[in-house]
Amino acid sequence: MSLDLTGRVRPSLVGFEPYDPAFTPCDVNLSANENTHELPAAVRAAIERALLSTPLNRYPDPLANELRDALAERHGLERSNVIVGNGGDEILFNLLFAFGGPGRTVLTCPPDFAEYANFGAMCEADLRFVPRSEVDFSIDEDALLAAAQDAALVILTSPNNPTGGLVPRSLVERLLTETDALVLVDEAYVEFAPEGASMVDMLAGHPRLMILRTLSKAFALAGVRCGYLLADAAVVNELSAIRQIYSLDVLAQATALAAIREREHLRPVIEDIVAERRRLSLLLGNIAGLEQWPSEANFILVRVPHASTVRQRLRDERSILVRDLSAAPGLADCLRISVGTRRENDLLVDALTALVGKETR
Repeated sequence: MSLDLTGRVRPSLVGFEPYDPAFTPCDVNLSANENTHELPAAVRAAIERALLSTPLNRYPDPLANELRDALAERHGLERSNVIVGNGGDEILFNLLFAFGGPGRTVLTCPPDFAEYANFGAMCEADLRFVPRSEVDFSIDEDALLAAAQDAALVILTSPNNPTGGLVPRSLVERLLTETDALVLVDEAYVEFAPEGASMVDMLAGHPRLMILRTLSKAFALAGVRCGYLLADAAVVNELSAIRQIYSLDVLAQATALAAIREREHLRPVIEDIVAERRRLSLLLGNIAGLEQWPSEANFILVRVPHASTVRQRLRDERSILVRDLSAAPGLADCLRISVGTRRENDLLVDALTALVGKETR
C-alpha cells in the first residue's frame, strides 16, 4: 500500500516534478551548456594534487573561506563580499528564500532560466514577468522599470539563457537608481562575452546589486557544483545565516580553489569556444529554413520547423543531443545548441543540414 501524502505536502509545493534534463546516452551531448573541451593539463594536474592532499575525515570549512579569498582576489573584492554554494542553484534558492516569500514580488524577464520561477514558487513569492520581445528577445525597459517599482527582487541574466543576449548596463543602472529593488545579474556565461560585459565593477557604488557566477561553464566544472555570489557584505551575512551548513564538500572546495588559482590556463579554452561559436553560427546560417539569434554565451538558440521531431531524430539517428525548448512561451520550434569542440560542431551541422531540409513531421 502506497503512502498517500494528499493534504500533507505544503500547498505551494504541490505539483512540482523532479528536475529532468531529458538526458539520454549519446556520442555528442550539446544539450546542457557544458564546456565539452578537455581541461588543460596544468589545471587538471593542480586539481589532482589538491584532491590527493585533501583529508576526507574532517568536515569542510562551512563558508569555504580559502576559496572565498581566492574569488575575492580574482574580482578585486573582500572576502565579506563573496559567498559560495552548491552550484548557482543553491544560491538562487537562498536568495529567493531570504528576500522573496509571501507578499514579496520577484520580477524576471522570460524566456530565461526556468529555475527562477520554480524556486520563486517554492518560496511562495509573488512572481511577475515582463516577457521579452518574441522577435529579438530584447527587454522592454520602460515596462520593466514600471513593474519593478514595488518589486523586492529583480533577476536578469547576462548573457541570457537561453537567448544569448546581454543586458544593457544602462538598464541595470536605471533599476538601481529608479527603484528600491534588489537586483541580481546572473553572469553564469559572462566569460564567453566580450571584455567589459561583466557588471562586477558596479558593485562598489550599488549595495543593492548582486552578481551570480559559476564554475560550471567556462571552468568546465559542471560536475563539481560550485557557484558563488558577489554582493554587499550585508547581503552575504544574511545568506550565510540561512544557508545549509557544509553545502560545499571538501573535494569541491579543493577542486574549485585549484581551478581558480590556475585560471589563466583556461583562457585559450574559452577563446576557442568563442571562436567556435562564431564559426558554428556561420555554418548554421547556411542551412535553409533555420533561424538563429546572436549569442554572447557558449550556446546558440535556433528555430527550425518541427523542432521537437528534429531533436528526436538528431538523438536517435545521429546520437547528438540538443535541448528542445519548444514548449516554453515565446520559444516555439526552438532548440538550444551548446557550442562544443570543432568535431562536435561539425557533426551537428552535418546532421542538421541533412534533417532540416527534409520533411520531419
